[in-house]
Amino acid sequence: MRDVISITYIVTNVWRYIYPQSTIYQERQSTVKNLLKHQEVISALELFSAWTEAQMAYRGHPGMSVGVVHDQTLVWSRGFGYADVEKQSPATAATIYRIASITKTFTSLAVMQLRDEGLLQLDDPVRKHLPWFEIRNPHQDVPEVTIRHLLTHTGGLPREAAFPYWSTHEFPTREEIQQTVPGQELPIPPASDWKYSNLGLALAGEIVEKVSGMPYDRYITDKILRPLGMENTFVAPVPPDHPLFATGYGRRLPDLSRSRAVYADCKGITPAANMASNVEDLAKYMMLHFRSGPRRGKQVLAGSSLREMHRVHWLNSDWSAGRGLGFYVWRAQDRTWVGHGGSLYGYRTEIQFCPDDKVGVIVLTNADDGLPLHYVNKAFEWIVPAVVKAAAPRPQRVVAPENLDQYTGRYRNTWGDAQVIVHNGELVIIYPSEEDPMLGMATLKPVGEHTFRIETKERFGNNGELAVFEMDASGHVVRLKTGNNYIYPVESW
Repeated sequence: MRDVISITYIVTNVWRYIYPQSTIYQERQSTVKNLLKHQEVISALELFSAWTEAQMAYRGHPGMSVGVVHDQTLVWSRGFGYADVEKQSPATAATIYRIASITKTFTSLAVMQLRDEGLLQLDDPVRKHLPWFEIRNPHQDVPEVTIRHLLTHTGGLPREAAFPYWSTHEFPTREEIQQTVPGQELPIPPASDWKYSNLGLALAGEIVEKVSGMPYDRYITDKILRPLGMENTFVAPVPPDHPLFATGYGRRLPDLSRSRAVYADCKGITPAANMASNVEDLAKYMMLHFRSGPRRGKQVLAGSSLREMHRVHWLNSDWSAGRGLGFYVWRAQDRTWVGHGGSLYGYRTEIQFCPDDKVGVIVLTNADDGLPLHYVNKAFEWIVPAVVKAAAPRPQRVVAPENLDQYTGRYRNTWGDAQVIVHNGELVIIYPSEEDPMLGMATLKPVGEHTFRIETKERFGNNGELAVFEMDASGHVVRLKTGNNYIYPVESW
């Protein structure tokens, strides 16, 4: 319980900084306190913390920071282990880690900003903006590589630029990449399959720079990080003496030794891998993805464009998962999940969120065997359901009609027959001539006098529209209007 109280203090002070207006701050503070008083949330946090401490101890992991976000609130955050083992510096929610490929989501967001400004289109060929982009293509009858291909990893590009930087720790400059791309070859045809490519997102970063007329790092800082208040997030290398920066460590070897990892500037691969951040800042970034509205101020990308990033733009052939614009997208537990991981010398990181529930988890580790997904999965199993349940608004009491039976009966029009019945205490429309009438059942939620909102399971037909029972003077149904069309009562089939 002591951890929960201290976390509440930290979180509410973070929100005081993000939202200085007193009323908004008080609302956030109240929300956090209420969630952390919920017994199921407390139990889930205690379970997760106890399990995590044991996992890290037995695996010899140096450090980790975790955050759980619900809508516009960093509900809970905590550090485990050490940011620097030798100095015994504890990891906290403020500890900075290299987030590696999570950088790709920021590059993709920048592309979307420029798209919304009319400076590019997602289906523009890469060569339209980078005339130097010439790569050998041995494949026949294939489309040009487009910006959309870059963001979805479907351009058929090599995984890397033409240098062995993952072996040498020496990354190429932008100029070196530009010079060597013409000597590379497309391993698979564009738009034929998904193929992860750091080179592809490096090219997307080049497009951001070319179209905006600003250096990539300055664009990301000025157009995304500063408006969001992400003061401890870096595009360029983190100053080595930064007091919040976690030391990266290699994997634990069979003799149980673990060395410090090499720090490498990603240079020309920066738009794919170079950024560093902490839980507090990434929480602000995640909150953006739960908001709607036009682009202005802290809303650095319109809500409609954010939703576009979260939708599937490439679906795996087995329908198991797909790619959004800069994000992985997959289905699990009847929910759509969006996220991205990162891997760079000494750091393993992961962010995942559910747009429908507006809830997400951040896990940052400072070891090559940090296993962030190991912890993200348990946070979603234990903490997230408790938070969603605790944060759910109390259902508003809707006064239903005194006598639902006045609407029940058989109905018909040219297109077919329907029947209105009371099912589990609610008014529903079924189509009884169907083999399974439950599949097309529509529930009628009362919203006014003789007026209902139509809800269908598969979101087809008139879902979301109104059903209005038109009554005569004696209180009998004359006709039922669903959407813009009518269906009439009949005595029998």
